[in-house]
Amino acid sequence: MVHHQFAALGDPTRLAMVERLARGPASVGVLAVPTALSLPAVLKHVRVLEEAGLVTTVKRGRVRECRLREDALVAVATWTAQQQALWSTRLDALGTVLEES
Repeated sequence: MVHHQFAALGDPTRLAMVERLARGPASVGVLAVPTALSLPAVLKHVRVLEEAGLVTTVKRGRVRECRLREDALVAVATWTAQQQALWSTRLDALGTVLEES
């Protein structure tokens, strides 16, 4: 599932939306303000984030409120930390081999 999250975060517009939602819930209209996108285009981005498990949405009347799923970001952070530890170990081993040669 982490690959879906990284794919969703790879788009600058969606990344900006996640950064905004880190400050608290927001409507699709609020998420649209800093972009030059139409509400339907912003909603498509929100749906991608929702399908990736990064946000949840609730429709209240005509307003769709978006919230960040912190558990999804924890999963991304955990995966990133694991990869960092793995590569750190590998690069340390490579450094040792290079120093010995």
